[in-house]
Amino acid sequence: MIFTHYFQTLGMSFPWAWALSQIASMLVFLVCLLVMVAFILLYDRKIFAAVQMRRGPNVVGIFGLLQSFADLGKYLIKEVIIPAGANKVIFLLAPLVSATLAFAAWAVIPMDQGWVFADINVGILYLFAVSSLGVYGIIMAGWASNSKYAFLSACRAAAQMVSYEVSIGFVLVTVLLFAGSLNLSDIVRAQTAPGVLAFLHWNWCSILFPMLPIFFVSAIAETNRPPFDLVEAESELVAGYFVEYSSTPFLLFYLAEFLNICLMSAMLAILFFGGWQSPLDLWPLNAIPGVIWLVIKIWFFFFLFAMVRAFVPRYRYDQLMRLGWKVFLPTTLVWVLVTAAWVVYVRHGGA
Repeated sequence: MIFTHYFQTLGMSFPWAWALSQIASMLVFLVCLLVMVAFILLYDRKIFAAVQMRRGPNVVGIFGLLQSFADLGKYLIKEVIIPAGANKVIFLLAPLVSATLAFAAWAVIPMDQGWVFADINVGILYLFAVSSLGVYGIIMAGWASNSKYAFLSACRAAAQMVSYEVSIGFVLVTVLLFAGSLNLSDIVRAQTAPGVLAFLHWNWCSILFPMLPIFFVSAIAETNRPPFDLVEAESELVAGYFVEYSSTPFLLFYLAEFLNICLMSAMLAILFFGGWQSPLDLWPLNAIPGVIWLVIKIWFFFFLFAMVRAFVPRYRYDQLMRLGWKVFLPTTLVWVLVTAAWVVYVRHGGA
């Protein structure tokens, strides 16, 4: 609305002012998101270094704060090398597909009350669609590279992402049954209740608690993070589906991966930890803007992702598939029935 009013003061009609304000809002959001990803990359490297009793990046800028920006400059000026046998069009299109879909998923993420680009009633279905399309970027990269390592990695990625999307899907079903809506803002508002101890009304303090660790582990597998980084296992597949990539195309894959990790951290906060809400309904905590609380929660869950990466050894591929299909799938199916029964017979008294 601020941008709309500004453009109208320049003499523009409302339709043009509204369209330009939407574009300006998206650009501002994308810049903020990219800056956050830059510092989260540094955060990830610092955590991994601390676990190994190293300092991590500490040369570029104060305490190494500008390291990610230096890496960006390095990737942008490097030469793009395309293998002679690669399908050049698909080879270059694959990272663009991955990065575009990673950005597009953020359109339905509510950063605060009313702070969402597309407050649609089927927000969860939109995320399903975008995440399902995300595997195409990886498959395109693996096939177009004309490399057996990249191709095998793409096959692994397709199986792994589809397997754990099923578990994530059923976890989301339990949450939407509990909230009674597919809208992510409504899911956050459904966790609001009077009282000082606001966090006790969040979904993690309800019968949905068993779904929290399942969603967390499935999110790690969905984003190909250690210990489920079988698509990038150095000892078997060198660097996986992007082994033939360099410079900016590689940067786009790397950016897409971290955007998806941040997205999963945001989803954990929205689905189970009250989204933009303060944990205690007390001043000055409830005076802090909701977007700050959501960012704090995103960084906390990313810290957990990073610690898992640092401590847990890599799974074998058969262990990965067994966990997804023989443990998570039956558990989530049962919990969908439990949640539905609780909502009908306990919350609504069988009505």
